[in-house]
This record gives sequence, structure tokens and C-alpha cells, in this order.
Amino acid sequence: MAAENLTVVVEFILLGFSDQPKLQGFLFGIFLVIYLSILIGNGLIIVITKVDPALQTPMYFFLGNFSFLEICYTSVTLPRMLINIWTKKRNISFVTCAIQLGFFLILGNPECLLLGVMAYDHYVAICKPLYYPLIMNHNLCVQLVAGSWSIGIPVQIAQTYQIFSLPFYGSNKLDHVFCDPRPLLRVACKDTFVNELSIYASAMLFVMIPFLLILWSYIKIMPVILKLPSITGRYKAFSTCSSHVMVVGLFFGSIIITYLQPKSSHSVKNEKIFSLFYTILTPMFNPLIYTLRNKDVIVALKKLLPKCGGTKNR
Repeated sequence: MAAENLTVVVEFILLGFSDQPKLQGFLFGIFLVIYLSILIGNGLIIVITKVDPALQTPMYFFLGNFSFLEICYTSVTLPRMLINIWTKKRNISFVTCAIQLGFFLILGNPECLLLGVMAYDHYVAICKPLYYPLIMNHNLCVQLVAGSWSIGIPVQIAQTYQIFSLPFYGSNKLDHVFCDPRPLLRVACKDTFVNELSIYASAMLFVMIPFLLILWSYIKIMPVILKLPSITGRYKAFSTCSSHVMVVGLFFGSIIITYLQPKSSHSVKNEKIFSLFYTILTPMFNPLIYTLRNKDVIVALKKLLPKCGGTKNR
């Protein structure tokens, strides 16, 4: 027994939804449809923001980058989930788990930061319209996107290294759908207080600060919108902002519930479900929200799709 308990873990088992054996086929179909819709929906947004002259503005530059990020972010976890359900082999090697966690954390940071940047873009456009072309020039937009992508990389690499430097003996079952910090810390054979503190500090830095920036932006925006003399102008401003607010609410709400809830009210089942909100559902709904509530995007899609159809007919 002592020898078994001291066996070094060389792979983990992602339990996922294995407690629902009768639903495996259904879950595979649902997740496959979701993944394809993420690829197609976000891919279309990337294409139209690149090729349509009417969408060559900072707002759509950020939206195109955000859609590309959504594809990358989802591709870190969802294909592996599909393979695990299809093959019924839920094991993942120690190194592969570390790589998945590293990319998951690295790509999660720019998701939060880009949403903050998009809120700032709305703030400048609505509150300082005369200075908008000067403030949101191309160089600044590129710098904001590059900063969003890169600023958290050293921190998250260090956090991943810190977690996988812990001793793992005996139990290797992760009650989760992918390699996430909290399930890993639960099976580590060492006091993980410092690691948990690091996770909370990272969440405060890369989740709460962008969220507070977004909140501040809309506190400034709302009075300006309400004072607009034109009903059409107010409607357009509300429509533009509401799409962003919906994505922010879905993404940040699920993250805050997952990572910042106290241990006393923590549930492993709820953790798995809420993790699907910010890793899968937000990337899926992002194209729908911005397409259905944005006339410019709808017009661009109507111009693009007939061209694609015409090319196929030839």
C-alpha cells in the first residue's frame, strides 16, 4: 500500500462527464456542433473585418482579433474533450496536461484584456467623438492588441510551472473536463495555499482589473448616451454597447463565479458547468451576438456570402 501511495503520477484521468455514460453520444454531438459553429462563426467575423472596407475601424479591428482569440482559446480544450468522449480514453499525459493548462491560462488573459480594450474604444467613441481618430489611431490599436496578447505570458508560464512542480502521488483523477488549476491542486500531495493565493492574485490582476475598467467605461458612457438629442443616435449607441455588455456579462460572470467564490459554497459539479460557459458558450455566442445586433456586420455578411456562392457555382 505504501508503494502504491508513493507512485509518481505520469498521467492524469479527466473524468469529465463520465458519470453520465448514457449521455456520451449526445454530449459528443452537442460539443461537435458547438465547436464547428465557433470555427465558422468567428471565422466569418475575421474574414469580413479584413475584407470589407466599411469595417476598417478600430472597433472591428478589435472584434476580429477577439474572434481569432476565441478560436484559439476554444481549440485548447474542446478538441481534446471530443477525443476523450469518442474514444472513451480519458487519460492525458503529465506533459500534455501542463501544455494544455499553460495555453489555457495564456490565452485566457488576452480574452479579459481585449474585452477591456473594446470597452475603452466604446468610451472614446461616445464620450470623446471629436478626438476619436486622434486617440484611437492605428499604432495605438496595434499596441493595445499586442499588449493584450503578450502582457500575461510570463506570469502564466510561471504559474503553470509552479503548479506542475508540486508532487503528485497516488490519485491522478481530475474531476473536470480539462486541465484546470483547481482540480490539479486538489490532487497535489502538498499544502497548496501559496498556489491558491497565486491563482487568486492572477484572477484579481487579469480578471477583476479589466472588469473594473469595463464597469468604469460604461458608468461614463451611459449619461452621455442618455443626453444624445437624436433617438436614432441613442438607439445606435445602445445597440453597439449592448452586444459588448452581453459578451462581458456571460464571460466575466462565469469566471467570477468559478474562481472567486468562497470554498464553503464551492461545488465541483458547478465548477465544471461554469467552466463550459467561459470556454465554450461565450465563443459560440460571440458571433451571434455581434451579428444579430449589428447592422454593419449583417450588411458585410450579405455582401460576402453571395460572392462565396458565386465562386462555388463557377
